[in-house]
Amino acid sequence: MPIRKKVTLNTIAKELGLTVQTVSKAFKGKPGMSEATRQSIFQTAEKLGYCTLDQIRSLRLDHITPYPNDRRRFVLAQTQESVAYNRLLLQGLQDRFFSFGYQIELLMLPRELRERQIAKWIEASGMTYADGIFIAPSIDSEAWESNLFQLQVPKILLNFPPPGVKIDSVIWDVYDAAYQSVAYLHSLGHRRIMYVGDIHKQRGFILRWQAFCYAMDRFGVGVDPALHSTGERTGPKWRDQLMEQMVRHAPTAIICGINDEVPIVYDACRRLGWRVPERISLIGFLNEQPDDSQLPPFTRPLLPIHETGYRAADRMLWRIANPALPFEHIRIHCDLHLGSTSSAPYN
Repeated sequence: MPIRKKVTLNTIAKELGLTVQTVSKAFKGKPGMSEATRQSIFQTAEKLGYCTLDQIRSLRLDHITPYPNDRRRFVLAQTQESVAYNRLLLQGLQDRFFSFGYQIELLMLPRELRERQIAKWIEASGMTYADGIFIAPSIDSEAWESNLFQLQVPKILLNFPPPGVKIDSVIWDVYDAAYQSVAYLHSLGHRRIMYVGDIHKQRGFILRWQAFCYAMDRFGVGVDPALHSTGERTGPKWRDQLMEQMVRHAPTAIICGINDEVPIVYDACRRLGWRVPERISLIGFLNEQPDDSQLPPFTRPLLPIHETGYRAADRMLWRIANPALPFEHIRIHCDLHLGSTSSAPYN
């Protein structure tokens, strides 16, 4: 691996066409520039691999070399179910590892293998020779997870961990996001709030429903599961059942906890002639707002998927440097973005 050149404030200033004094003021938090310029300086510094003295001290406290000479290889393991998160997670991992000169590879786990074939496939893939493995959310099936958990390689689970599993995990906090969503709708005056989301496929899915029930109870509103759409999605009929439940329950607001189901809920409202947000308020757990015009600007938790990848890269380096320390589970807070799909209840 070629020797990396030392990055200084002057290097960053030349890259951006700024003065060294401006770059220095940005790192010291001093005024005298726009926030856009300050962010540009920080992003360029990270891209070039620059570390402040405080960052270097922090890394060394965790026994991590700020400017490593070795080249590490990491793997992001996923199945088809986690493709929806892939781009944002991978970008977060790449953004963090770039400054260290490390590479992250994407490895798609085949779905058609029988359980007894999985261990052999893992060995043939070369995954066991990676410096670390990131396990994506929504890994299907459980057999894949259990085999990956057993590998004698540093691992970070990008999901809520199963009980009793000894592994570090980093994930965006959908439990808190669901609670925030109920609290916001309640503050607007909504009481008939419906939850839509399959709660059977993933651990994070059931946590959203549990948080919804807990929040509704805290605000003095009972939850009848029969009036909510939480069953397994076994075919197209569940969409018709959803519309039947919507008519029967007559909610003034809906929280849709699954990214892929948000467009279906919005379409159901249109078919029923329910105007958004005049007749019905919607909060959708979208991974990100679509660029096309299929959906309006949604009120939604800002799921920090990219930030989870970035934070997970830090946690991986920490785990490699501190193999004997206890495992940790990190949840990253979500802010609630107020779009055009929510308002006070109609009369």
